[in-house]
This record gives sequence, C-alpha cells and structure tokens, in this order.
Amino acid sequence: MNTPNWLFVLLLLFVDSSILFAQANLLNAVIPQDVGKLNEQQRISVDHEALPYGYVDDRDIMWSKTIWEKIDLDERINYPFYYPVEAVDPNRKSLFDVLINDIFNGTITEVYTDGYFVEKETVENIRGTLKSRSMSSLGVDKSNSGDELDESETSEDYSTVLVEADGVSQYFIKGTWFFNKRLGELKYRLLGIAPVGTDASSKGQYLIDGTPEDQWEVNPFFWVWFPNARESLNKHDIFNSRNASQPITFDLMLNARRFNSIIYKEENPYNDREIKDYIYEDALRQLLESERIKNIIRDYEQDMWNN
Repeated sequence: MNTPNWLFVLLLLFVDSSILFAQANLLNAVIPQDVGKLNEQQRISVDHEALPYGYVDDRDIMWSKTIWEKIDLDERINYPFYYPVEAVDPNRKSLFDVLINDIFNGTITEVYTDGYFVEKETVENIRGTLKSRSMSSLGVDKSNSGDELDESETSEDYSTVLVEADGVSQYFIKGTWFFNKRLGELKYRLLGIAPVGTDASSKGQYLIDGTPEDQWEVNPFFWVWFPNARESLNKHDIFNSRNASQPITFDLMLNARRFNSIIYKEENPYNDREIKDYIYEDALRQLLESERIKNIIRDYEQDMWNN
C-alpha cells in the first residue's frame, strides 16, 4: 500500500538529525568508553519524544476499514524487527526485547489479552507465558525415591524453558485505514502490536514429545496498545544495513510501514472472522484473498478522484 507522503518527509527530517548521534564521538574517542558520549549541545538537541499524531475529527473520516496483519520474521525485509536475538550491544535491541523490558519496568502500561483491547494483561501472566519450570526426569526419579529436591534456579531437578527474542516468529498488528475528506488523503493509523510465538509451557512439551518446530502452535503472547508504546519505541534504533550512521527508530519504522505483511483478518459482520475461517486449507487462495482486501483499500483513494 502507498505510504502517506508526510511520513517520507518526517523520515528525511529524522535522518538528518540522526547523523550526528548515531555513532556519537566514534572518530574522536581516545578510549572505547568515550564512544557514544554526547557533548552539552548534542544532549540538548537529542529528542526522544515521538512525533504526536495529528488530531482527526470523526466528521472528517469519510471511510475507514480496520485490518489485522501478520509480519513474518522469516522474510528478509522484516529482519530488523527480529535481530539481534542476543543483546550484546546495549544500544541495539530487538523489538521483542524493547517491548518486554519496558512492560516489566512499567514504562508500557497498556497491555491486553487480545486485539480488541478490553481485558488487560498482567505482568505476572506475561512472565508465566514466557517462562515455564517443570520437574526434570532426574527430579522425577529423586522424587519417586523419596529424596529431597533442590529448588534452586540452577538445579538439575527442574527443567526451565524461556521464551526470548529468538522465540518470536511473527508480529500481529492491528490498524485502521481511513480517508480524510478534509485533506483528501488515504491514511493509516497503527493501533496495536503483538509478538507471536509458542508459549513456554507448550514449547517444553513439544521438546519432550519431539514435535518438529514447524508444527508448533503459535499465538500472540500479548497485545500492546501502540500509541502507549510509541515513546519507548522511539528511544531505540533499528540498524540500517545500508548506512550505519543513519539508524531509524522502531516507532518511525512501524509508522512508515517499512515492512512486508499479509492481511489475515478484516472487520466484517461475521464476528471479524479470519480469512482461514472461510477459505480452508488453501494457502494460495488465502494469499489471494489478502491481496483482494489490500486492493480494495488501495483503490479507494483512486476511485474518489475518478468518480
């Protein structure tokens, strides 16, 4: 779909301002610890606040459609949201690590159980989804023999399964396309994002059963109300493989729709059923249906000027 023109302008403005700070003091550093240190003028110029959305009056919305999309992290264009899976450099984190860290420290508070944002998810439930601890075979043998089990975290009596950045295979996003009749433009507003993967308890069972990884069931771990996460996402950069001196923030990357995605659901009178619910076990037809929905949205703006 076409990206709104104003986002490209914002991208250019951001790139110009990021050149100075991407590798701050790299070429002037006397010792490694000097890399990244900003002088007083640079610190004043740094702005980690996300650019606020413009106000949209309901009366200006002539048409809208809410869709749910799937961002597959196996696609090369989507790699910036997946890597690095191991946070070696504190200044570079995967999207999952950014979300999880800020949820746990209370910076991101609007976290929900599903994409309708009605029931809030608790930090305790998220921790339980991402970490599972069960008795190992050694622990079972010790328990059956009446021996006392070691309850420590490093104990061999228990098996611990963690879901980390490399356990995220997809991201689900929810957003609304709308035609602003006052501006005469088709625009997009991202509303929610959810990391998708296999929860820790199921992952542990699959490993025990020997289930092939491509057969593991995946589900959203939680849904984040995107406007609440923008400030956090704007503080973290995505590595730019074409020019390391010009990184892009997660917030700008997502708002500019610099990713490849497939529509898997649209709002409809059938309780917002997914495409797979009415096109069964036919990946090609499901993909064609996704493209059909995308074309309806894309063509709406053109049809407005052709009528």
